This record gives sequence, structure tokens and C-alpha cells, in this order.
Amino acid sequence: MVPKMQKHYPVLLKEILSIISPQHGGTFIDCTFGQGGYSKKILEFENTKVIALDRDVESKKKANQIKKKFKDRLVFKNIKFSQLNNLKLKNEDIKGIIFDLGYSYAQIKDPKKGLSFESSGSLNMQMGLNNYSAEDVINKLDEKELDKIFKYFGEEKESKYIARNIIKERLKNKIDTQTLVKIIDRSKKKKKFKIHSATKVFQALRIFVNKEISELINGLINATKILEKNGKIVIISFHSLEDRIVKYFFKSLSENKSSSRYMPKLNEKKNLLKLINKKPIIPNSIEIKKNPPSRSAKLRSAIKQFDISNVETDIFEKFKNLIEIENYSKKL
Repeated sequence: MVPKMQKHYPVLLKEILSIISPQHGGTFIDCTFGQGGYSKKILEFENTKVIALDRDVESKKKANQIKKKFKDRLVFKNIKFSQLNNLKLKNEDIKGIIFDLGYSYAQIKDPKKGLSFESSGSLNMQMGLNNYSAEDVINKLDEKELDKIFKYFGEEKESKYIARNIIKERLKNKIDTQTLVKIIDRSKKKKKFKIHSATKVFQALRIFVNKEISELINGLINATKILEKNGKIVIISFHSLEDRIVKYFFKSLSENKSSSRYMPKLNEKKNLLKLINKKPIIPNSIEIKKNPPSRSAKLRSAIKQFDISNVETDIFEKFKNLIEIENYSKKL
């Protein structure tokens, strides 16, 4: 039986519109188009244009529906947002760039993607434009590598035992989604969980399969490069690892440190970014009640203070241990 499709709610929509001010017109880039919630709302304002990106080719169907109404004001590209710098932007005044790092209900419930621990069949988790699947990861990487993926990408405390039991099981049987769920469950200490016992491992695998760490870092850097002066960058994250990366990136370009200091004029020191909200904006109780998955959302935003395409940040050095783990993929 196919699950009834839930209505898609773009998270913190009012707050985003307040920050990017589409009522004044301009071009906006929606880096994670998904179901098109943000793009559609922006296009309802006159004199706006949206360049929408999504690595999931399924999103093109939704884009084509919205395009019927807004015509040439919506341009859809089936690319990863790390490839922002490859967009051919001629005379485009980029007013705002939006990243919603969450997954839609449609994606989570898509049996072909296998993102949910409720799925059956082979492990996948590919969001599009991938080189390997979760099945490759589980069946080909060694115990130490799996342990680190689960520990650092999923913040899973029982990562070592889960990795060890995966290695034992795969010597006997091929591991599919439900087999993995059972391995995780029996590997963890028996206690009541606030979340499903497999949640953290599935998060870790999704991050690894889609190279979400380097994707996010490169996306942030390239977005900052192509923004115009006074353009705004807005990111909504849904777990602590993403938020830590976004927070550090904004901090590195908005504080008076040598790695983030620019001098547009002689003897004048000015940071490339200025934080719009120093603390993350979170959904209120009304939004959480209407859309429970929004409860973990954090919105951070910044404004670009002057035109420069160079972005100096030590973010790759800061998160080099995560990049090293991501590079285990070279074995696949």
C-alpha cells in the first residue's frame, strides 16, 4: 500500500522571506529546490526570478509544474549545489541564496531511495548524481571505516559494536535495509530510545553516500563567491553536524581574524560577511505543531558586505577529519 502523501511545508518560510525581501525584486538561487516551496513563494512577488537547483532529478517534475505559471522566471538545473560556481550568470543581480538541508516527506517515503529504516529491499540512499550506494558502503568498507562513519557522521555511541556485527553478518548473508535495522537494534544496549535505534546510523550513511560534508562546504564557499554586494545567504540545517559547519563558516568570515579579513580600501578592515541573526532562528510552537519535522531546524543567515569573488576561510582545515572519513569512498 502506497502511503498517503503528506502536505509539504517549507520550513521557516516567513522568516526567510523577511530576510531576503523578494518584494524588492531580483534573482534568487534556491539550492535545494525539492518540492519547490520556497521558489514558488518567491515567484509570487513581481520582478523576481529563481534559479533552482536539485541533485534529485525527480524534482524536475515539480519544477515543470511551477514553470507553467511563472514561465521564464523559473530556471531549473539538475546539479549539485556545490557546482554553483559553474552557473553562467550573465547580468544576474543575485539578491539571495537559500539552502534547506532537510529532506522532503516524498523523498523519505520513496522506496527507491531507501532513506528510511522502514524501507524494505536493498540499501540505496542515493539522492542523485552519486557514484556509490549505501549497499556498497555496508558491504565493502572495513570495520574501522564503518565505525568512524557511524561515530562522526551519525554521532552514534555504539558505532564500534554495530560495525563489528555488520562485518560478521556480511560474511554469512547480504545485508539489506531490514537486516541492517536488526543488526543495529541487537548491537545497542537495551533501553528506551527517544528516537528509533537505527536513526543515527541511517543519518551517517546518508551523509556519507551523498558526500554531504564536502558538498555543504563547497556550496557555502561558492555561494559566497557569486553573491552580489548586500546579497544574503540563508541556510536551514537539521542536525548538529551541519549546523556546526555553517556556524563556523559564517564565523570565519564575519570576525576580525586574519583568515577572514578583507581590505577594500587602504587601512580599512572589513569582514566579507555580516551576521543577520547572531543566534539561530528556530521554528515557533505553532509551526512545529503543524509540521513536526521542523522541530530540529536552525536558520542562520549573513549578508555580503562588498563585491569580491575571493573567499578566504580555513573551514577545510577545521573539518579535515570529516573530509578524511568522506574520502573512504575512494575505495568504492
